Amino acid sequence: MTERPLRNISPAETEILRLVWQLREATVQQVCDNLPAGRGIAYATVQTLLRRLEKKGYLNHRLEGKAHVFYSAAKREDVITRSVNDFLGRLFGGDPIPLMHYLAEHGKITAEDIEALKRLIEKE
Repeated sequence: MTERPLRNISPAETEILRLVWQLREATVQQVCDNLPAGRGIAYATVQTLLRRLEKKGYLNHRLEGKAHVFYSAAKREDVITRSVNDFLGRLFGGDPIPLMHYLAEHGKITAEDIEALKRLIEKE
């Protein structure tokens, strides 16, 4: 896994990275085959996005015959931590409370979620 600083990625790159994480490793065709139905991303576009993710340090690849098999080069937890901290910083000045209020007010958090959060807080 890489230790170099990761560059920002686009929503499309994020979608492709999530698929590679889900599949653990994947060829361009496997990523295409696992895109949501009706997504309509061309093979060449997926290939470009995978290459960008590799150039940015998120993925590596190995050759199997003529196929490039892509796999994670960055720890998923590191990517999530960086992305969430960046999001909190940009939209909420680093304060998670307004985000939690927003999620609660717009029905994105259930009572079960709140109970799970309470248990998590009590463990610390």
